[in-house]
Amino acid sequence: MDAVKAKLAGQRIETPSWAYGNSGTRFKVFTQPGVPRSPEEKIDDAAQVHAFTGAAPSVALHIPWDKVDDYGALARYARDAGVVVGTINSNVFQDDDYKLGSVTNPDPAVRRKAVDHLLECVDVMDATGSRDLKLWFSDGTNYPGQDDIRDRQDRLAEALATVYNRLTGDQRMLLEYKLFEPAFYTTDVPDWGTSYAHCLKLGERATVCVDTGHHAPGTNIEFIVAFLLREGKLGAFDFNSRFYADDDLMVGAADPFQLFRILYEVVRGDGLELVSFMLDQCHNIELKIPGQIRSICNVQEATAKALLVDRAALKSAQDSGDVLAANDVFMDAYNTDVRPLLAELRTERGLDPDPVAAYRRSGYQQKIAAERVGGEQAGWGA
Repeated sequence: MDAVKAKLAGQRIETPSWAYGNSGTRFKVFTQPGVPRSPEEKIDDAAQVHAFTGAAPSVALHIPWDKVDDYGALARYARDAGVVVGTINSNVFQDDDYKLGSVTNPDPAVRRKAVDHLLECVDVMDATGSRDLKLWFSDGTNYPGQDDIRDRQDRLAEALATVYNRLTGDQRMLLEYKLFEPAFYTTDVPDWGTSYAHCLKLGERATVCVDTGHHAPGTNIEFIVAFLLREGKLGAFDFNSRFYADDDLMVGAADPFQLFRILYEVVRGDGLELVSFMLDQCHNIELKIPGQIRSICNVQEATAKALLVDRAALKSAQDSGDVLAANDVFMDAYNTDVRPLLAELRTERGLDPDPVAAYRRSGYQQKIAAERVGGEQAGWGA
């Protein structure tokens, strides 16, 4: 148990700045009292999540949603608040110019604009001390014959190489993928294989980001995780939960057993300290900060269960071909109530054993609702 608690104490889960802003469905963005109006207020909220969980010391930024004049000053603001700036996320999907794609657009002027933005994001990394650049592209086509599929891959490879060659020191590129949406006939980075192939060609500092909501129904995500870890190419997770498509619900809400299976492969592949864990969720109807806290607790619970799998007993059953015994070992760990273990760990670290309840008692939600009046609330596109 001491070894399990030590692993859990070292786990870090990044929260995204955009999770604290207003969000909704494609039909309606829902507003809430107390939503941040600036990148600094998003950081303040992220710092609250870390204060109550002890497991979220960094906050990811999204450019230009979090654009400021002085990124060095923003990084210092974050440190003063008790967190650091984490992953820098690019945005090449909201300008009118990108209707037919960004880095894969047939127009070279549009491609240049997109690449310039990605290079700008590396400049932000330099200023904030961020290690990771996350790239997600909405690029694709809606109709057969709309554009040349192979040419688009060539354009993508050229853009990625340009950005990769700009990275310095320990900076990494994380290439995310998504099955569909908003492109419905072809998506230029639709799956882990496409992302892996491009990262393999780029070099060791290019790795795959697995968003748990970006797969076809029934996809065995834990197989993808195991494969990429084996190849040294799993760089990060975007944790969320889905019932149908890219629902961006709280991680573990739809299928906590799947989350456990994924995290077992992370543990099995010695990836707990190598892979970056980040939440990528939209809290449309629930409060933002408690939603992030609950999500972190869900990841911690799944990780604790994964760490409790009796690896020796599992290996023995597997090697002997005892199917039921192997499954029993797996299910015993999953069915263990780890909440007392995590409560004990939090108490030992000077934290409240129930972070969500502690946040509710803190009065912070009421404070920001009263103080953040006026200005423009952050939200999709802000």
